[in-house]
Amino acid sequence: MLWTILIGFIVGVIAKIIMPGKDPKGCIITILLGIGGSVVATYLGQYLGFYYPGERAGFFGAIIGAVIILAIYRAFTDKN
Repeated sequence: MLWTILIGFIVGVIAKIIMPGKDPKGCIITILLGIGGSVVATYLGQYLGFYYPGERAGFFGAIIGAVIILAIYRAFTDKN
């Protein structure tokens, strides 16, 4: 569990570096973004045939998933 939180934090930070902008700041949001990215990458990868059921997304897949979540968040909260 602690390892998941640590990797989630690292993935979330990298996703925010890749997509800088005005987003919720804070350690908890960053960790959730990273963990969510890993979950998204796992299921999206399984759907697209990159992973098989029971396999988890790799580190780079989790980063891509976190960037996807961040892009979706920005699409729904953009006021322009």
